[in-house]
Amino acid sequence: MSPGLLGFVVVALIGLALYMLIKSMNKQMSKIQVPHEGDVDDKKAE
Repeated sequence: MSPGLLGFVVVALIGLALYMLIKSMNKQMSKIQVPHEGDVDDKKAE
């Protein structure tokens, strides 16, 4: 007995949800401002 159509639909939905989560995570990660080494040294000098 095979999982059939229901099994395929469940796996497809999990894959779609994973794709959406990764896309959202990449968007959030691009918003993060990472200080560069030069910026940190400049602030210490001031």
